[in-house]
Amino acid sequence: MKLLSVIIPCYNSQDYMRYCIESLLSGGERVEILIVNDGSTDQTAQIADEYARQYPTIIKAIHQENGGHGGAIHTGIRHASGIYFKVVDSDDWVDPRAYLKILDTLADFHAATECVDMIITNFVYEKEGAKYKKVMKYENVLPVGKVFTWEDVGTFRKAQYILMHSVIYRTQILKDCGLELPKHTFYVDNLFVYQPLGHVKKMYYMNVDFYRYLIGREGQSVQENIMIRRIDQQIKVNKLMIETMKTGNIQSPKLRAYMLHHLEIVTVVSFILLIRSGTKENLMKKKELWKYIRNQDVKMYRAFRYGFMGYLLNLPGRAGRRISVGAYKISQKVVGFN
Repeated sequence: MKLLSVIIPCYNSQDYMRYCIESLLSGGERVEILIVNDGSTDQTAQIADEYARQYPTIIKAIHQENGGHGGAIHTGIRHASGIYFKVVDSDDWVDPRAYLKILDTLADFHAATECVDMIITNFVYEKEGAKYKKVMKYENVLPVGKVFTWEDVGTFRKAQYILMHSVIYRTQILKDCGLELPKHTFYVDNLFVYQPLGHVKKMYYMNVDFYRYLIGREGQSVQENIMIRRIDQQIKVNKLMIETMKTGNIQSPKLRAYMLHHLEIVTVVSFILLIRSGTKENLMKKKELWKYIRNQDVKMYRAFRYGFMGYLLNLPGRAGRRISVGAYKISQKVVGFN
């Protein structure tokens, strides 16, 4: 049995997937790499097959009709045989030294029959052209190098939250939790992290800079202008996260507090993009989203609407919208958003 299944969702990834795959091969036979070719029309399929032939005991190429990021992740989960599961996007890569430390830790857990549901690591914003690389760390809020529960978790800073790049899930958690990622929808990485959290009991944080998250590439889905064009998909994911808060198995008050924190960040991004677009249609969608939140959960609505960010997001008139967007621009520089 493999320690770790790594899925690489690929759509027209011929120009950068090799670097991603090569960085993961350093894990050797302890890892299975599942390259999911999601209906690509370039040379992605041929490159995936080439690696599968060259490393038949490590790499498997899976070809499917286009289903989007969520469809590719679901395919990876169905085919995964490793004890743990990691998603690495095809334009990202991993640090080999941190990777080997993680695999050694997973091997120790397996040898001791220790059951850990989620491993958290740091990730680095590899922003093209930026001299300073922002690192998302969690040492201020998570115990380092020991198994812990939600009751041991501290208070996250405003711009600090757990992303897909940060997590390695126990594979069975993903198979058992009823994870539902919509097809043909961008930004489902938030759902991938968020929906299983109610099933996570034991965690382990490694303070290593493992995942290298490329931002700034032309045409990337997280570029602001592209996110505005796809705002309906961002709102769809946002609403599914709100539904998860209502229906999820959330027993721990500290888990609930974290999930509200994460949801608030995603919701602020939705509102800022709607404001940033400047169209009457999207400003109407902003009002509709507030109404949706209020109808779903009045307490959540009040926490978001009358908190500091809610105040900034609802300053009246054009001048108010400029202040809201200015606050977002500051957060971009602080956090390293694209």
